[in-house]
Amino acid sequence: MYHLLLVCAGGAIGAGLRHLSNAAAGRLFGTAFPWGTLTVNIAGCLAMGVFIELLARRFGGSEAFRLFVATGLLGGYTTFSAFSLDVAALWERGAQGAAAGYVLASVAGAITALFAGLWLVRSL
Repeated sequence: MYHLLLVCAGGAIGAGLRHLSNAAAGRLFGTAFPWGTLTVNIAGCLAMGVFIELLARRFGGSEAFRLFVATGLLGGYTTFSAFSLDVAALWERGAQGAAAGYVLASVAGAITALFAGLWLVRSL
């Protein structure tokens, strides 16, 4: 239960930061292009890479800290960072084919599922 609360607390903070980042990008660059989402995805992936490398290689942080920051805060900020970490883990394990398949299945599957959801509701 403690780990779940850590993830939830981090996720709430991350979601709030995502909202603020999207709003700031909208004010700075306009809303004709999804600059906010692009910015959040790239910044979140950079933060995940820095955090995981520091945690794993430099400081040996606790599981609780990893859950709060990586799964909670960064996961709430952008799930794209978690997706990117999964791809990197597969790639570094030598499973390049699986990594490429995961990218293709995730992106194509997610977009297809979104359109399927739109179609489902619109056809009712």
